[in-house]
Amino acid sequence: MSFKNLNLNTPLYNALDDLGFTSPTPIQEQAFNVVASGKDVVGIAQTGTGKTYAYMLPILKNLPFSKQDNPRVMVLVPTRELVVQVVEEIEKLTKYMNVRVLGIYGGVNINTQRQAVAEGLDIVVATPGRLFDLAVSHVLPLKSIQKMVIDEVDVMLDLGFRYQLLNIFDILPERRQNIMFSATMTDDVDALITDFFTEPEKITIAVSGTPLENISQTRYNVPNFYSKVNVLEHVLGDKETFNKVLIFVAYKKMADLLFDKIEALFPNESCVIHSNKTQNYRLRSIEQFREGENRILIATDVMARGLDIDHISHVINFDTPHFPENYMHRIGRTGRAEREGQAILFSTEAEQEWVTAIEELMQMEIPLKEIPDAVSLSTELIEEERIQNKEHHNPIKRRDDDLAGPAFHEKKEKNKKINQGGSYKREIAKKYKKPKSRGDKNFNKRNKK
Repeated sequence: MSFKNLNLNTPLYNALDDLGFTSPTPIQEQAFNVVASGKDVVGIAQTGTGKTYAYMLPILKNLPFSKQDNPRVMVLVPTRELVVQVVEEIEKLTKYMNVRVLGIYGGVNINTQRQAVAEGLDIVVATPGRLFDLAVSHVLPLKSIQKMVIDEVDVMLDLGFRYQLLNIFDILPERRQNIMFSATMTDDVDALITDFFTEPEKITIAVSGTPLENISQTRYNVPNFYSKVNVLEHVLGDKETFNKVLIFVAYKKMADLLFDKIEALFPNESCVIHSNKTQNYRLRSIEQFREGENRILIATDVMARGLDIDHISHVINFDTPHFPENYMHRIGRTGRAEREGQAILFSTEAEQEWVTAIEELMQMEIPLKEIPDAVSLSTELIEEERIQNKEHHNPIKRRDDDLAGPAFHEKKEKNKKINQGGSYKREIAKKYKKPKSRGDKNFNKRNKK
C-alpha cells in the first residue's frame, strides 16, 4: 500500500514527496476513507503510529479554497507543546496549498492571539481552555466549524479538560463531523462518544498495552533515588550508544533534583521540561533535544503523549508509573517509524506491584538485569523515601479535630429564634390589620370593610 492508492491531490503528493513518505501507516490507511466520507470517527491506535496524518490527509484533500475569515476545521489537543507540533505538521502538509493555520494555547499573551485570529484562518489547533476563552469573548467565532478533531482525548480528560470540552460542544454547530483519536479507550472517553457522536465508526489498530515489537525492554531493581542516579551515570557514560535519551520521572520536584545531579555528572548535556517551566523554556528544551544540542531530556508525563521527536535511542523510566498505560505511552517515544528502540525501567521494592501490573497489561515479562558491579548502591534517601515518624502518644494533640471541645454548650432559648428578616411590616400589619401603603385607596377600603 502506498499513498498513491489514497487518491490524494497533487499538492499533498508533492508535500509527502518532500517529507520522504511513500507508504501510509496502518491507522492512516484504515482511517482515510472513513474520515473522508464525513462520518463521525473514533480511532484507537498506539502513540507514534501517525495519528496526526491519519486525520489531516483526508481533511486537507477535501478542504476547498476559501477567503472566509472564520475557521472551518478545529483540532483540540491537551498540551501547548502538542499544539506547536501539530501546527508544524499541518504546515508541512500544506506547503503547496493556500491554507491558513493558527495554534492557540495558554501561557502567552492573549491579545497577540486575538490579533492573529482577526487576520483570518482555515484551521485552528488549540488547547481547550484558551480556545474557550477566545470563543466566549466573540473573538473566535465557531459557527463555521465543519470538522472537529480531538487528539489524545484520554489525556485531555485526565488533565481535567472535561468541562471545557462540554462547553465547547455547546457553542459548536450541530451539523459537523466529529473525529476523535486516542491511545486508550476509557469509561470517560466512551461516555463522551455516547453523548456527542452520531453512530461513529470505530477503527482499532492495536489493543492498549500491546508492546511495540521494535522496542527492546529491560529493567533494574534499584533500592532508592541515589542508587538510580548511580546506575544512570554508568549507562549514560556510553555516549555513543545512549546518544539521545529521554528520562521520565514521577513529578516536578524529582525532575529538577535529577536534572541537577545529571548536569553535575554530564555538564551541558541535559535539559528538563515540566509544567512549572515557562512556555519559552519548555519549547527551547524540546528544540535543543530535537536538534541534538542536548542528548538527555528529563521530563514528567507532560511529554508522554503526542510529541514526535525523531531518533530517540533510549527511554528510561526513572520511576515505575502507577498506571501501566502510562508506561506504554512513555516507551512509545522511542522505536518510532519502524526504527529500533530501547526502553529501561528502574523500580524500587515499593514499586514492584506496578511492575506486575505493567507486565500483566502487556502479557509479557520485562527481562530483569543485574546491577553492574561497577555501580555502588547508596544508603542515602531523599525526603520522600524516608520513613515518616508518627507520634504514638501526644497528650497535647487532640485525637479528633471534628469532636466538640469542652467549651461546647447548648444555645440559650432566646438564641434559638429563627431570623425572619425585618419585622417592621409584620408589626404594622398586627397593629392596623390592613396594609399601610400609599396609592391604592380602593384596595385599602376593601380591606377595611
